[in-house]
Amino acid sequence: MYKYDQYDQAMVDARVAEFRDQVRRRLDGTLPEDKFRPLRLMNGLYLQLHAYMLRVAVPYGTLSSAQMRVLGDIADKYDRGYGHFTTRQNIQYNWIKLEDAPDILADLAKVEMHAIQTSGNCIRNISSDQYAGATADELIDPRPYAELLRQWSSFHPEFSYLPRKFKIAVIASATDRAAMRLHDIGIEIVRNEQGEIGAAFYVGGGMGRTPMIAPCINAFVPLDQLITYSEACLRVYNRYGRRDNKYKARIKILVHELGKDEYTRQVEAEFAHLLSQGIEPPLAELERIKVQFADPAFETGLPDSVDRSDPDFAVWVDRNTAAHRVPGYAIVTISLKPVGGIPGDATADQIRLMADLAKEYSFDELRVTHAQNIVLPHVRKADLYALWTKLDEAGLSTANLDTIGDIIACPGLDYCSLANARSIPVAQKISERFAGREAEIGELKLKISGCINACGHHHAGHIGILGVDRKGTENYQLLLGGSEGADTSLGQITGPGFDEDGIVGAIEKATEVYLANKQGEERFLDTYRRVGMAPFKEAIYG
Repeated sequence: MYKYDQYDQAMVDARVAEFRDQVRRRLDGTLPEDKFRPLRLMNGLYLQLHAYMLRVAVPYGTLSSAQMRVLGDIADKYDRGYGHFTTRQNIQYNWIKLEDAPDILADLAKVEMHAIQTSGNCIRNISSDQYAGATADELIDPRPYAELLRQWSSFHPEFSYLPRKFKIAVIASATDRAAMRLHDIGIEIVRNEQGEIGAAFYVGGGMGRTPMIAPCINAFVPLDQLITYSEACLRVYNRYGRRDNKYKARIKILVHELGKDEYTRQVEAEFAHLLSQGIEPPLAELERIKVQFADPAFETGLPDSVDRSDPDFAVWVDRNTAAHRVPGYAIVTISLKPVGGIPGDATADQIRLMADLAKEYSFDELRVTHAQNIVLPHVRKADLYALWTKLDEAGLSTANLDTIGDIIACPGLDYCSLANARSIPVAQKISERFAGREAEIGELKLKISGCINACGHHHAGHIGILGVDRKGTENYQLLLGGSEGADTSLGQITGPGFDEDGIVGAIEKATEVYLANKQGEERFLDTYRRVGMAPFKEAIYG
């Protein structure tokens, strides 16, 4: 994984010192809140309902055990003993004292971490496939290119004050595990008919108030021009994006209003101009980065079978492990969604345990997923039972990946000052109602947002829930038919909303319609697409 050089470390250390002075001046009253607010947001510090919230960047979701351990220590030392893993592969702390924030950033800097550009109208944390470098279905490891984008976008002077926040994802597999087409820029590394590897650019996706699926504006950009093409896309947006109306400020609105063809024309013109300027990083820099993502020391000749005599372990293997590209290894997902738990939350002890397990079983590496779980990417199959035993003892062995219990949920009105409704209690009730039915229902991705900003990705859920404020009362809209993968689609609202208990009952009716109508091995999404909304709506509203 990537290690800081002297420039990375100097940049982060300088930011810590700068922010420490800003906090000091805020606390002594010489820096008013209206001046301090943009400065703290540049460092990922939000003021929420009850306290400050700090969002820590985890570039493309990759962590070492030392970094993970520090995240656990921060939860104990500065928060209330837990952290919340987010849908941008980051971690948030919800109970931060302002006076502690500089010390937290200093602790992070010691293990090559920071909170820079996790907020504000800038290019946010670059996300990627949590299976990168481990799965057999990718062309190449996309993380070196994600890292190149991180370095290019960090403190980019032209893009530090964009019309609105900007999110980029990079994948290298036809299986989209990063919701790539729902980003401002989604980059898929592809192979063309000549056998060359390049990048397909999808621009103008996003969720929120006006959800849109990004169209492909260029099916093949040479990889050695990836940064230049990204800059061209950003320049056109920065030039014409709306700054007078925050609801129309995202690039998806610009692409929609200009039209895909006109936006593409302007990007191609800017691209041609930039090529003449020679802004692409030297190939030597990319090679330096690639070396740091070299394969770990995989063993050969390992047994490729697993003893499945323990039935609980066998269920976990079936549900929470994936095929690795190297025989004898598996990719393991640790679910942070126990029955009745808070999706994405982990205690400080659990975080430190996962760090220890990564060091012992996964070449010192972990990944945060956009579905708010943790991945150990390189585990020997011979070690799976020992790993599962330790996870089980810590309450981390829930076998529910991609099922109705593997719920994505934002913090909602329990924490967030923007939310209209609570997400956490709804998620807890749903997981309790459907506990033990994962095998019966099969793959079903359920996502909950507490407001229209869609931090819980409700538009992309096979079943989505949106919390709204209806005359001072929390109300929950039900959506069906969304998807975030290669078959990206946006969920459709079924009809009038429900109260907290009513939405759980509505989901139960929707699953009953699915089970009554499914054919063969159809997923919920497949059945919905085949039979349409009508039978679901009839059952839900009667």
